[in-house]
Amino acid sequence: MSGRRQGGSERRGGALLAVLWLSAALTAIAFSVAVSVRGEIARAETSLDGLKEYYLASGALERALLYMLWGGGARNPDGTARYWERGQPVIRLPFPTGEAIVEIVPEGAKLNVNTITQLELSRLLQALGLDALRVQQVTEAIIDWRSPAPGGQSLFDAEYLGRFPSFRAPHASLEQIEELLLVRGVTPDLFYGRYDRTPDGGLIPRAGLRDCLTVYPSPTPLDINSAEPEVMRAVGVDPQGIETVRTLRMRAPIRPQQFGSLAPVLGPAFSRFGIGGSNTYTLRATARLNRPDGKLSDSRRSVAMTVVLRQSEDPELYQVLRWYDNAAGRPLRYEIWSH
Repeated sequence: MSGRRQGGSERRGGALLAVLWLSAALTAIAFSVAVSVRGEIARAETSLDGLKEYYLASGALERALLYMLWGGGARNPDGTARYWERGQPVIRLPFPTGEAIVEIVPEGAKLNVNTITQLELSRLLQALGLDALRVQQVTEAIIDWRSPAPGGQSLFDAEYLGRFPSFRAPHASLEQIEELLLVRGVTPDLFYGRYDRTPDGGLIPRAGLRDCLTVYPSPTPLDINSAEPEVMRAVGVDPQGIETVRTLRMRAPIRPQQFGSLAPVLGPAFSRFGIGGSNTYTLRATARLNRPDGKLSDSRRSVAMTVVLRQSEDPELYQVLRWYDNAAGRPLRYEIWSH
């Protein structure tokens, strides 16, 4: 009798242990599924927010373009332009679901990559943070890329032909600024821009080649309100003059009546600058959504387009030359969010 009781207790104990192990396994499975579902929900929410930011930024570009077409005729009571006036480098646009900052950069604020002199290109690369050896190498490579090659082939072509996939340098004018990414020595950081760390641990944005060079010819001087500090350095403005210009234009756009007073500041390079630049612009919109607490989200999405404005009598008031679905990689210069 006692043996039968002991055997029954062992079977019940084994069954209980099996149930406990099964419960633990089901709990682990349920926890894993819950974590996966939570992760998928978070990813879906992030993707949804990114899509909302994309359309918000795209709408901001369209509205900013309308503001540019309407021009500076309508004025606010304080005398400022109600919509936009030539030389204004940024437009802040509030929306019910968020905010967008639209940077308006005249292509005339950049140096033409197909005509820039070797000296100015070297100064530019030095200002972008390259050491002396890389400055020489990249300068020679860009000049070689755009210049005819005696005999049909240059010293750089052997490297290009050895890459996979291989290609030949055109030895002609660049048609798109992105061609620079194929040039020997031009890295993504050099082209798109980057953040540099200061000795105290802070981060400072540094422009890239695409912010300083353009393929669009401009008959007008460089726009003083939008030219990057590295561009100013390339044409011969000293560091003190650059800092003076930066300080002035961060307070408000430099206006025509102020421009003449900058002659001593800009020195011999004064004749290279003007107000407004050409009629070809790159508009870059960076959007952020409203959070439930009323503040702006930390995530942001940037889109951009390059557009040429036509004369007022032209039935087609503008033409979009390029559209960039993702304009990431460029540090935002104007942190003027309302929240």
